[in-house]
Amino acid sequence: MSSRRRFLIQAAGSLAGAALVPELAAMGPRTLSAPAKVGLVGCGRQGRAIAEELAKIAGAELAAVCDTNPARLRTTTERLAGAEGFADHRTLLERRADVSAIVVATPTHLHRQIVEDVLAAGRHVYCESPLAHTLEDARAMAAAAAGAKTAAMAGFQARSNPLYQRARPLLRTDAVRDLISLQGQWHRKTSWRFPPPAGMPEPQANWRLDPAVSLGLPGEVGAQQLDVFVWLRNRMPTRIEGRGAIRHHDDGRTVADTVRLAVTWDDRLVLDYEASLGTSYGGAYEVLHGSSGTVKLAWSHGWLFKEADAPTQGWEVYATRQQFHQDEGIILVADATKLAAQGQLARGIGLPYSSLYYALGDFLKSATEGSPVACTMTDGLKATALGILANQAMTQGTPITIPADL
Repeated sequence: MSSRRRFLIQAAGSLAGAALVPELAAMGPRTLSAPAKVGLVGCGRQGRAIAEELAKIAGAELAAVCDTNPARLRTTTERLAGAEGFADHRTLLERRADVSAIVVATPTHLHRQIVEDVLAAGRHVYCESPLAHTLEDARAMAAAAAGAKTAAMAGFQARSNPLYQRARPLLRTDAVRDLISLQGQWHRKTSWRFPPPAGMPEPQANWRLDPAVSLGLPGEVGAQQLDVFVWLRNRMPTRIEGRGAIRHHDDGRTVADTVRLAVTWDDRLVLDYEASLGTSYGGAYEVLHGSSGTVKLAWSHGWLFKEADAPTQGWEVYATRQQFHQDEGIILVADATKLAAQGQLARGIGLPYSSLYYALGDFLKSATEGSPVACTMTDGLKATALGILANQAMTQGTPITIPADL
């Protein structure tokens, strides 16, 4: 009996776990075909994360930064040698014609005007997710992008993530087969309340806790993951229900620190989604349960768990046992021979870079080469709308039907 056949027989009856590893080129470093000078608008926490990822992309130069807070702008320019600082994005656009690509990382409710101004100036733009805090603003941004000749990309990162790109075609094969249910989670022990930089009012610094402008966990976090399911399924849901409460941060806030959503599609498939600022257990992930297998995606790692009666896939030839809780499964690694030869199997099976890195790399590739963006502003409008409507369903306590035009 061959070792491969013996392994398959021994694995029968258990739920087999297959680690999803994309092609080597897809998960490797990004190098631009032509140099690009980049401007960053918004130097808060997300802005700093973006600056760190841009520094890793060969050919990208962060040449200009913008922030309305003088103390934060000064700190940023001191840290980023060579980057010119601006207090207003319009001044940046006027004085730095050589900056061809702009990344917008301001608070959500400030995105629209900046994006419209960047597109009107004939520059490429990447806007962090969600696009806006109202449907009116999100629709206007999508319309502006549709009429622009430059690249306009929404920052929904899963569409650029090599693991998620690898998982997407599996949903259309017998590896997963009939979808049974969906599950998503975002757990992070943090408060969303931070000390403001010098000269900035506390409410302005902690805008996520202001229900007038914040989409709360359903929009500020959930929209990113709701887009995962929309993109993987290639169809929008039809109904959203939600509820939320303050379970940990009882500090006078009114924005819920723990939320739960039920999202339904027209084929009656349901997504159960939970997000919380009160626990970090389990982190962030998305799960798609199928009749032949279950896909679990966790941004830097991904797995396929096979049912015992699932048909064998041709790419299962390289297999190693791995324990998943009570199930002894298998790790199936794409390009296993190449990975082993380069010693990469010993270093683990996760992505070497963050999802943000791959999204920014895709954006700059589109800006320099004219290729289509990974996530259009229209795609971003749909994901943003889901976050907005989910937040409304939660705060109002009533189910919401997704408008047909979305």
